[in-house]
Amino acid sequence: MSSSCFDVEVVDKVGHIRLNRPDALNSMVREFWTELPEIVRGLDARGDVRAIVVSSTGRHFCSGMDLGVFTSGDTAITPGDADEMGRVRARLRQTALMLQESFTSFERVRMPVLAAIQGGCIGGAVDMVTAADMRYASADAFFVIQEINIGMTADVGTLQRLPKIIPDGVARELAYTGRRMSAERALEVGLINEIFPTHEELVAGVLDIAREIASKSPLAIWGTKEMLLYSRDHSVTDGLNHIATWQTGMFQPSDMVETFTAKAEGREPSFPDLLPAPDSF
Repeated sequence: MSSSCFDVEVVDKVGHIRLNRPDALNSMVREFWTELPEIVRGLDARGDVRAIVVSSTGRHFCSGMDLGVFTSGDTAITPGDADEMGRVRARLRQTALMLQESFTSFERVRMPVLAAIQGGCIGGAVDMVTAADMRYASADAFFVIQEINIGMTADVGTLQRLPKIIPDGVARELAYTGRRMSAERALEVGLINEIFPTHEELVAGVLDIAREIASKSPLAIWGTKEMLLYSRDHSVTDGLNHIATWQTGMFQPSDMVETFTAKAEGREPSFPDLLPAPDSF
């Protein structure tokens, strides 16, 4: 996959997406927003990718939206004089929904997405990592809801997802003040799962976790992700009904048989990949 903002590779059934503009602090330029969901959907479509790791290069994970995005094109703050404002605002809403979908793509794919965060995770980067299944950080990582510091309301997922991950009052304090949250505090409140001493150890450790996930039945992993996301936004009763329906259609006894057989034979189980996702009828 060719990209101006990312490096992508697949090793041991783990897709690894790396932000690759370290000299620009991995800021989110226009291409970022179209390339990321295309890459994520492309990895999902293959069928053989069972986990995705999103990491970065350089000193900081991501500095958020590139300022140039606010000064040109459909997201320009000042539209042309000839543009009728109702139509401009309707188009701006479409743009916001498109940006949101770039990160919602993490939730739509069939495998877990793990974020490995070093240095600054600022503004739109917080929107991005809150859409991941799990987050891990290096000791120097910090998080900032930067939008409030530049006079706007965060609009690409932070305010919707963060209160589902950390205590509501903590999320509100970060959103209202724009203060930095350290890696230690992020671990304390549950935003991240683990702190690694260095960037290198972070990436290696998260890839190890992803490989462990990839060793499980991909159908069982898909079902687990589906249920966790559904339960986040629905009642317990609705969630139980959903898993009952899922198991009726997707429960696969052969994967359980393989697990028991492999254990008896003293080997690791081997499961078939998921089928490639359909792209047409």
